[in-house]
This record gives sequence, C-alpha cells and structure tokens, in this order.
Amino acid sequence: MVRNRKAWAGPALRCCRGSKTAELASDLQLAFERELDAIAHDRTFGDVEIVAHRARATRNSTELRVTIDRPQGVDIGLCERVAARISASLDAFEKLYTLEVESAGLERPLVRPGDYDRFTGKRVRIVTTLTVNGGKTHRGVLRGLRGANVVLETESGELPLPLATVKSANLEYDPRADLQRDKRERKKSHGDSRHGN
Repeated sequence: MVRNRKAWAGPALRCCRGSKTAELASDLQLAFERELDAIAHDRTFGDVEIVAHRARATRNSTELRVTIDRPQGVDIGLCERVAARISASLDAFEKLYTLEVESAGLERPLVRPGDYDRFTGKRVRIVTTLTVNGGKTHRGVLRGLRGANVVLETESGELPLPLATVKSANLEYDPRADLQRDKRERKKSHGDSRHGN
C-alpha cells in the first residue's frame, strides 16, 4: 500500500476555552470536506476517487485521513499532490492538524452501495455484524446487489448478505491470479516471438 504521511502545524492556540477550540476544529473539518469535494470534481486530478475520509479531533490537534484510488493505481506523487492541495486550503487555520493521504491499495474497501455492482466478479471479504449462515466473515466472488442484499458466490452457492448487516467489505487480493496472468502473457509473447522469426 502506497502511503504518504504529512503533518503540518500552525501556531498554537492562544485561547483555552473548549468551545472556541471545538469551533475551530469543526471549521477545519468542514474546510477539509469542502476541499475533498473540490478535488473529486477537479479535472486536473482526472479520475481520482475519494474512497473514504475521516476527521477526528484529538486533545491537541485534528487527525485528517484520506483514502484515494484511480484505475491506473496510486503512487506517492499523486498522494503528495492531493496532500499539497488540501494543505494549501487549510493553512489559514490556527488549529493544529495532521494529514495522511493513502492509496486504497490492492484490497480496496467497498464503502458505497454502488461499489458492490462496480466490482462484480471480483473476490471479496465481507464481515457482517450478525451471524449469517454460521459465520460473520464471508469470502467469495461478488455478484452485486440484489434489492437490499449483497450477493456472494461461495463454494456452497450464492449467499445473500443483508446490506444493513455489512460491517466491512474489501476486495481480496489473490497473488496467484497475478502469477497465472503473468505466466499466460509470457507464454503468449514467447509464442509470438517464435512465429516472428
């Protein structure tokens, strides 16, 4: 997983009142969310997707975290661009904060209902809040959403999981599939080179 951690700190707050500190933190969080929305609609960031974000107030600062993705993958340079854009919009705030921008990675989380249709055919791991079919952790090939259920194809057949019970879901990376694909491509290119001679 490509991860870029950056922390910026402005001048310390001179006001000791909790309400003022909370108000500044809230303003910072709102500005953070506005900037994420702007990035998602900015053509200069192309097809960058904001997968998830979180702002959490701590005693002395606010922790800001963003998870991004794009079809061709995320590298450190893209994380730095996103971090710089967010930082530039938050520099006016006196509230201390830390910012982490990271890639969704190979085991990308599925966070929106549309993700279950978008990644149909991929292997996934879903954890439910309630026991379904004897367990809370379920693995299989995603078959999309049907009504209010996420449908998995498992070794024992289709398993409908109520969307309301999904605690977490993510793609499941299988290195064997990559190795098999590489082997097929090498075999094909080796065959093509023999025919070219």
